Formats: sequence, C-alpha cells, structure tokens
Amino acid sequence: MKYELKLEKEIMCPVEYGLDIFGGKWKSRILCVLSANDVLRYNEIKKELGNITDAVLAATLKELIADELIDRTQYNEIPPKVEYSLTLKGKSVLPILQSICQWSRSHTLEALGKKLPPCRTCKQL
Repeated sequence: MKYELKLEKEIMCPVEYGLDIFGGKWKSRILCVLSANDVLRYNEIKKELGNITDAVLAATLKELIADELIDRTQYNEIPPKVEYSLTLKGKSVLPILQSICQWSRSHTLEALGKKLPPCRTCKQL
C-alpha cells in the first residue's frame, strides 16, 4: 500500500519541488542518517535524530517512502522487523545535501556568529 497525501500540493517551479521532496527540518536529516548507514530500523533512526517525536518521524518516513527516496522492508517475524534504506533516487539527493552543508558552513560565521562543524554524514559522502 502506497502512502498518499490527502491534499495535492501546487508546485510552481523545479526548486520548489526539490525543496518539498527533501527539504525541511527532518527529511534531509533522515536522508543523511540513512546515508551513513546502509539499513536502519525505526528506533535506530529515532535515536540518531534525538528529539523527534514518534508522530513526526512516522509521518516523515511515510512521505519519504511515497516520494520514493527511501525503502521500507518488512520481515514477517515475531517480533516484527522493519528496515529503512535509501533508494537510488534517495542516494541521488546526497550530493545536493552535501553542497548545501558546505555552503551553510561557509556562511554560518557571518549569520550566527559562529562556525558550525561539518555534519557527521557530510564527511562520509
């Protein structure tokens, strides 16, 4: 069963589409966490992200699955086992996120008064 959004979004340009697909607070972070690990279970993703709620994580994972950026594999075991991984489409976003990370690092000193360290996952990309 494919997750579908209740309301259609009106996308006006390619940049807006891209930001809708992988932008926002949690989507890019989930993609980066999955890029550093081939496969993760739900609780492992939650632990990596720290302060995300279950409702937000579940909804964000559903959106990333619907946009075909991540795969969800469910194993018929007891207890149930579900794993998440990047698709090829999801992996194709990683260079874009790495470029955003590098750009942001070079501009944080003037904007925030401090320089941010590189992301753990950007070093691995």
